[in-house]
Amino acid sequence: MLILSCSSKLRLLEGTLRRGLPETLLVHGAVMNINGGNPAGQEVLVDSWPEFKVVLTRPHRKVASDDSDFCTNTYAVHYRDLGACRTLLGSAVNWDQAFRIHGRLRDGLYEASRDIATTRGAKLDVLRYFTYFHSDPSSMPKIKLDPAVRLSSLDASHVDLLNEMWLFGSNEKSRKYLASLIRHFPSACLLDATGRPVSWLASDAFGALGPTYTLPQHRGRGYSTVLTNVMAKWLQSLGYPSYGNVLVENFNMQRLMEQQGFQPQPSLCYFILHNAVLNRAPTLTPRAASESPA
Repeated sequence: MLILSCSSKLRLLEGTLRRGLPETLLVHGAVMNINGGNPAGQEVLVDSWPEFKVVLTRPHRKVASDDSDFCTNTYAVHYRDLGACRTLLGSAVNWDQAFRIHGRLRDGLYEASRDIATTRGAKLDVLRYFTYFHSDPSSMPKIKLDPAVRLSSLDASHVDLLNEMWLFGSNEKSRKYLASLIRHFPSACLLDATGRPVSWLASDAFGALGPTYTLPQHRGRGYSTVLTNVMAKWLQSLGYPSYGNVLVENFNMQRLMEQQGFQPQPSLCYFILHNAVLNRAPTLTPRAASESPA
């Protein structure tokens, strides 16, 4: 196991991962953000260098200081060899903490994590997502904005509303996490006449289109389409590939992404969840699981 801390190696890794898109989306976005100032406080591990079989990103120990904060204690993994992945998951993941592991496209990640968890007496849960990727957001059609709303970015005053509506929200840890996304990463929202967000879309430390929501009374007006269009083009202008992860149960968001030209990737993305403090996986409410796309 090697921690890549040399800036030249991290730049080389970013280029290698970019050539592997879209398969490498999650870890590529994390490495891009690390090379861009590392606002999420993450580090990169590989099994070997310069040839590698697995790449894993994780929060620095000083960032992952709260053993119960699975919002912050988030990992992403891409691998070419399942055996190498198993080894790195066993040695590089802090199984005494609550965490999320994001992985995609290759079969075996959940099974490998489950096997390690079983040996440690830990319990896991998994959320399954489709990953949608747009190869050229600049080709997306221009969107006309509803005159009843104003386009803006999220700011700190909006965090309580996001926390109330987010899939993993309604607690202080999720509030801190969402505040960090608003502070460090691109976001967009539509404000009503009073300046209150009625629809929003943030991005995250993995370069993905992340937490998004439209208030129920404002649905059916195309607001999510507007924000997806705006954010995809913005991320492209910053050099990021445009992609998002959508719950397999969220048919409305799947249709929206496909109508915008996003293509579903060949296999599922897994968000593997563990809550070591309670020795169980986090419990999600049906409302959150059905309404929040990412």
